[in-house]
Amino acid sequence: MNKIELIKPDDWHVHFREGSMLEKLVPETSKLYNRAIVMPNLSVPIINSKQALEYKKKILNFSENNNDFQPLMTFYLNKDISTSDLIEAFENNVVFALKLYPAGATTNSSKGVKDMTEIFHILEVMSNYQIPLLIHGEVNNDKVDIFDREKLFIENELIKIIENFPNLKITLEHITTKFAVDFINQSSKKIKASITPHHLVLNRTDMLAHKIKPHYYCLPILKREEDRKALLEAASNINQKFFLGTDSAPHDLKSKETSCGCAGVFNTINSIQILAQIFDNNDKLDCLEKFISINGAIHYNLAKNKSKLLLKKQKKPIIFPDTLNINDLNIKVFRPNFDVFWQIEKEKKLS
Repeated sequence: MNKIELIKPDDWHVHFREGSMLEKLVPETSKLYNRAIVMPNLSVPIINSKQALEYKKKILNFSENNNDFQPLMTFYLNKDISTSDLIEAFENNVVFALKLYPAGATTNSSKGVKDMTEIFHILEVMSNYQIPLLIHGEVNNDKVDIFDREKLFIENELIKIIENFPNLKITLEHITTKFAVDFINQSSKKIKASITPHHLVLNRTDMLAHKIKPHYYCLPILKREEDRKALLEAASNINQKFFLGTDSAPHDLKSKETSCGCAGVFNTINSIQILAQIFDNNDKLDCLEKFISINGAIHYNLAKNKSKLLLKKQKKPIIFPDTLNINDLNIKVFRPNFDVFWQIEKEKKLS
């Protein structure tokens, strides 16, 4: 097979940042994806309708390369969220979901949740109105090994949320472990998970062996090879419980290549091509469309996109740009540990 036609995909987890980054990053996403769930962890977190509308307006100003592009806005969940504003925002399609960050777990998460019971009144409203809950699923505890933080969150926090709110629609985002895969597979249809391209491609040895590779450093951190294989199996599972969320999270080179480097991988530019290649490498190309274009839409009760992408397998490896340059900023473009031959040829609109 050297050509494939796919329903145009969606990115169910992306970081656009602010300022000059926003202007450059939005069109990179909107030309590849028709919808994107936009993360709210800006320097001033998005916690109300006014902030969400202002941010959405800025995003739409930079997505003119795709008239069908829909940024799906989120609130940054904390105990100070106004439930009346939340309900009004959801009913008027201002906000699509709420994002739960355990306090201190990742970039700009200092104002996240410290005690889950403090947000139970908000989760009750979300359950009643079927507002999706998106979760960065890690405990933030210095006494817990960083490679065990996802498992501990599921055991100590997520299970309590599910028990108290069994009708809540939940996405456990960017899962990284076989434990998480098994948990999602055993859970109800209300609970599903997103997976990133880099967690499908890499394990922790790729990041740490011989020389440390800071541009592979992300949170949740890369895990064992057995975990990567479990994620790949999940991404091609016919039960529709797993879908793409790139978690594309750009940082300037100076913030990555330092003694205290930021966590995050920028993979937007070549995300679809990389996914086509790794599915091809594992004889799973027939499962790719479900993972990137169908399963997420089903979970969020949205229609499939009405356009298609045509990908063609090239004879020589594709050379992607090394960096995305934004004024005085340089963002490293993610490179997998294998050659990529699949290239996007064109988009086809459907009637």
